[in-house]
Amino acid sequence: MSELIDNRRHRLEALKGMIRELHDGAPPEVLKSRFRAVLEQVGAGEISALESELMAEGMPEEEIRRMCDLHVAVFRDKLALQPPADAVPGHPVHTFRAENRVILELVAAYRQVAQELPAAGPAPIPPDLGERWRAAHRALAAIDAHYKRKEYLVFPFLERAGITAPPKVMWGVDDEIREQLRAAGEAAEGAASLSGHDADLVRRLVIEPLLAAVEGMVEKEERVLWPMAMEHLADADWLAVRQQWDEFGQRLAEPGQEWVPSAPPPPAPVAALGQTDAIALPSGYLTVPQLVALLDTLPFDITFVDANDRVAYFSEGRDRVFARNRAIIGRRVQDCHPPASLHIVQQVVDELRGGKRDVAEFWIQFRGRFVHIRYFAVRDAHGTYLGVLEVTQDATAIRALEGERRLLAEAGGAA
Repeated sequence: MSELIDNRRHRLEALKGMIRELHDGAPPEVLKSRFRAVLEQVGAGEISALESELMAEGMPEEEIRRMCDLHVAVFRDKLALQPPADAVPGHPVHTFRAENRVILELVAAYRQVAQELPAAGPAPIPPDLGERWRAAHRALAAIDAHYKRKEYLVFPFLERAGITAPPKVMWGVDDEIREQLRAAGEAAEGAASLSGHDADLVRRLVIEPLLAAVEGMVEKEERVLWPMAMEHLADADWLAVRQQWDEFGQRLAEPGQEWVPSAPPPPAPVAALGQTDAIALPSGYLTVPQLVALLDTLPFDITFVDANDRVAYFSEGRDRVFARNRAIIGRRVQDCHPPASLHIVQQVVDELRGGKRDVAEFWIQFRGRFVHIRYFAVRDAHGTYLGVLEVTQDATAIRALEGERRLLAEAGGAA
């Protein structure tokens, strides 16, 4: 056993050296030749451990993300020989892979339309071609639901298994694809004003990089993510993924029905209150059903992060501004946000914990709504830090109020 561990340790050290040379500009083909013996033993697990160790040793996540396509290029030959992640219809990995096949079809259809865009000249894009471009773009934009299921349902379980670097890197790449999608969508909406010369620039500088990035993400999922996830996630984890599948938008493929998860082990005994047991509070008492209904009826969304930076609770009101799913319970709050906003999240938590501020607030425009977001430091009567309370409110209607209302409005109308 120790020999196997030593061999794996040697292999990882060699791979880290190879990746550092790659980042310094060494040609991938030269490295593949020099490290052939090591690369022959590489699997998805080594790639995960490799990225985790490089980040732990100080390599920025942004640097790993920037070079991840070259990482895959170096490992591609070996990974291509490994069998794909095998799952029966109904298992989330089977559905994710079916969605990837649909995504590749959408990419091919988009590329066909892009190739029809004029390559030069002052003439505008024909209206029918512009409409087909927009239709192809709308179809491809549905990949956002696929990415969200991966980020919010699968990544939390990988992190609990100790796999943290690959999810961070992959989420960052997903966000880059979203930005590329946004740019391509803006160009498609303005197709009528584009000349042939403009269309050629959009195709080469926006559309082609977007489609290549989407294809690259399919490859990363198929060759690295799903084999790694199948190795580390239990049936109970995958069942939780499947149960929350439709919380994240449009399906790209229909799940099958054959998969039957093995029975999970019985949960550890915990203290539980009955439906009629009251929780004594300083200013009154509430039963559990009353407390749940009360919190879910608040005219804003709340999320509580405990003193260890773990998500402990979120309300489940009918009209949440931002989607939440129960897989985030127990997850580090830093891992619940895209990498691009991580530094802001960390700053807010650090300043609330350290007493530099008691509240931090932001307001944004989100899907046509004005959203007010506040973070409060939660402390006990002795000033001990207990965590952070996030309060998110759609303030669109409130901002539009004028004058006074002193009479009750008709039922069914405005509140």
